[in-house]
Amino acid sequence: MKASVLKVSLLASIMMISAASLAADKGLLAIITPSHDNPFFKAEADGAQEKAKALGYTTLVASHDDDVNKQNQLIETAIARKAKAIILDNAGADATVGPVQKAKDAGIPTFLIDREINKTGIAVAQIVSNNYQGAQLGAEKFAKLLNGKGDYVELLGKESDTNAGVRSQGYHDVLDDYPDLKMVAQQSANWSQTEAFSRMETILQKNPNIVGVISGNDTMALGAEAALKAAGKTNVIVVGFDGSDYTRDSILNKGNIKATVLQPGWDQAQMAVEQVDYYLKNGKAQKEEKQLMDCVLIDDSNASKLKTFKLAQ
Repeated sequence: MKASVLKVSLLASIMMISAASLAADKGLLAIITPSHDNPFFKAEADGAQEKAKALGYTTLVASHDDDVNKQNQLIETAIARKAKAIILDNAGADATVGPVQKAKDAGIPTFLIDREINKTGIAVAQIVSNNYQGAQLGAEKFAKLLNGKGDYVELLGKESDTNAGVRSQGYHDVLDDYPDLKMVAQQSANWSQTEAFSRMETILQKNPNIVGVISGNDTMALGAEAALKAAGKTNVIVVGFDGSDYTRDSILNKGNIKATVLQPGWDQAQMAVEQVDYYLKNGKAQKEEKQLMDCVLIDDSNASKLKTFKLAQ
């Protein structure tokens, strides 16, 4: 008798656990970003995945490596697997419009983070850092570090990426007001540390007397720093953009990198998932489509508080 009661109780417990598991599984969220070799994009993916799991979703995490065709295949996969929504840091402002429209036509909403696309009304949200505001913060610090004079170099991001142009414009709207600051080279390193190292090697051969490098992201800043160190130029000042732990360490260890600009990638990704959850529950967007998040200057005064693209309070 006792054995029968025990079996019934055990079966009831298993059924309750199974029911709870099913209730917690709200469906699949596709999280698609550029390469996780870049710590910023990895932080985005990790932040989105953490929040999705906490809210009861399963996840499909993938990287398009800034390859439009690969991105399109991943979006097709999300559609085929009937994902509830897509969190996307896209591979091109123009090239992504069609795939996002296709997902929308299939009933799958897209929530963009970090990078905008050149059309509104097809994504539910476009949550991006205020790149212009952040770039101005970085440029003001750069000018101050250089005492407003000297020859400098700018490393640009991927030219098809809207953020690259916005950051460069923000830099120049500050730096061009300093008559004694002269840009002697401006080259794209496509957000790549390896390319930045190579570009800096070449630039230094023609411009050995530069005093500063301002970079469109931290990955390129690190490549520039490595090239400068290899050339024995430990006094050339570098300013980056993103707020990575690697640049934090350079700042704290008195390396070439003296400052960066934190864009809240982790918080953006988690906010996007929260907005997905609201949308799926309520059938409407929680906020307006275009959403800007301000950036924060990171230097030796607050670098110790930075970790995984978050600034401790």
